[in-house]
Amino acid sequence: MIDEQISPLGLVRGAEAQALIGAGLALALAPGLAFTRHARARRAGGAVHRDILPLDAAPGYTPPADPLAALGLPGERPLVMGIVNVTPDSFSDGGRFQGAAGVQHAERLVAAGADILDIGGESTRPGSAEVSVQEEIDRVCPVIAAAAPFGVPVSVDTRKAAVMQAALAAGATIVNDVSALAFDPAAAPYLATIGCPVILMHTRGTPQTMQQDPRYGDVLFEVVAELASSCALAQAAGIDRGRLIVDPGIGFAKTVAHNLALIDGLHALHALRLPILLGVSRKSFIGRLNGDIPADGRLPGSLAAAMAGLDRGARILRVHDVAETVQAVTIWRALSVL
Repeated sequence: MIDEQISPLGLVRGAEAQALIGAGLALALAPGLAFTRHARARRAGGAVHRDILPLDAAPGYTPPADPLAALGLPGERPLVMGIVNVTPDSFSDGGRFQGAAGVQHAERLVAAGADILDIGGESTRPGSAEVSVQEEIDRVCPVIAAAAPFGVPVSVDTRKAAVMQAALAAGATIVNDVSALAFDPAAAPYLATIGCPVILMHTRGTPQTMQQDPRYGDVLFEVVAELASSCALAQAAGIDRGRLIVDPGIGFAKTVAHNLALIDGLHALHALRLPILLGVSRKSFIGRLNGDIPADGRLPGSLAAAMAGLDRGARILRVHDVAETVQAVTIWRALSVL
């Protein structure tokens, strides 16, 4: 059996991208980005073989449907999603933003330029314990209800159908599931009845097991293939493909080398023809590459990794440091029109 993935390659930006598109030498990929050739990855047996195809040697690329347009979010630029952890044990800011403090933090993130708020009540950091459905609802729903009037869409970060239902009733309009709907068998059938965007993140195992010696034969190929399977299962449950967003799951069942390979090869995820969310903010690989600095010292590395993601076509950046990321995105966009 041979599996094949064809994705954009040879990315160009700004005026160069527009000139090449006009000359028929490039195709549009994302706002400000185009590509000039295709990468082909083929799996035969246990090996993955890669080669490069000219622009006209593969089907034309159609930019994905934008599931966020119906929420009033702009399609001409990358989006910044601000993280609000209403948990006692999240890896970066656990315990700081529960209850009223979470509402205040959400308001600050919107004032700093967040396009979306992502509110979660269960830590899924490596080694974290599962939280009961009721406890998770009690944590997230009051904050979602208070934050919903702040003028930006609210995403609920959860793996559980009952929490999704309560959060959407409280005012959330996006579901972000780190298990790609694999944790709760009721999640996909429930979301098939709801018209909201759904973010599917790649991982393996559970938070308790995912960092116990993660192994891949070819991490880039396998992550894309497994996300493709997650998307197919979502569609089989009745979720329209045009509502899906994919996330490579940086730091989830990945080593430092895996994370770097995924960020550098993020363009391969465009084989799925879906918008890409990238969450690199304050992740442990940044600390490990810089002398094990703590989470609150990882802003420069977070920005560097995020900008690399934009260069490879990321649509959404999920971040803790909104004001700093908005400033970096502004400069990236200014450079992309030159």
